[in-house]
Amino acid sequence: MEHSELRADCGNCFGLCCVALAFTRSADFARDKAAGEPCGHLGADHRCGIHDRLRDRGYAGCTAYDCLGAGQKISRHTFAGQDWRDAADGGRAMFAVLPVVRQLHEVLRHLAEVRTLPAAAGLHEAAAAAAERVEALSLGSADDLLALDVAAERDRVSGLLRQASELARAAFPRRRNHRGADLMGSRMRGADLRGADFRGAYLIGADLRGADLRGADLTGTDLRGADLRGADLRGALFLTAAQLTAAAGDPATRLPRTLPRPAHWS
Repeated sequence: MEHSELRADCGNCFGLCCVALAFTRSADFARDKAAGEPCGHLGADHRCGIHDRLRDRGYAGCTAYDCLGAGQKISRHTFAGQDWRDAADGGRAMFAVLPVVRQLHEVLRHLAEVRTLPAAAGLHEAAAAAAERVEALSLGSADDLLALDVAAERDRVSGLLRQASELARAAFPRRRNHRGADLMGSRMRGADLRGADFRGAYLIGADLRGADLRGADLTGTDLRGADLRGADLRGALFLTAAQLTAAAGDPATRLPRTLPRPAHWS
């Protein structure tokens, strides 16, 4: 699967994320919304009426969500172009399938990244085989997807991802281990975090200004509100656009070449 297929294409989706997901009124969402309830800003054309001003209107959380291409696959392949508004169940099956396919696409994205790491060349063939299997699962019927144990599928590839991470980070001799750590609000301004392991760590609101995060493993790291101004994230492993959008940065923040700079970073 090419990286382009793992990017959201809202023009080919029936606005699934604007209906399927629940919102809780907070700093990220201006109002509560139950799962399965269409957002009040969703138009008849399945497009967001305030897409260009979501943050100004109190919907910063929407800008941080990325379906990784799951929305258009479900809309156009799984349900063969049937609008959820026309479905006999009101779209409940489509909404239930969304998180399943999204997780499979996240696995596919990570496997694709493994195949770009020169240090993990010995794992490229295994990563390609795993990706072929996961891609086939993502193309299954709605019933097959709903019966799938996604956690088990993630576990099947987690070992390979860890091996790739270890190989890629071996170039950094002083690697810190912060796997799963609670580092919310931590002050790490200017810290040398090259090759650090932040898998599943909580860096919510952390001060990472000017920190060197080259080669750090950021798989599943919670970066909401983290201050990445001036930080160096080149070569960071398994970092996603959604993680960056949830954080704060500026023009001086250095990013992996494959990831776009969030529009709200100024």
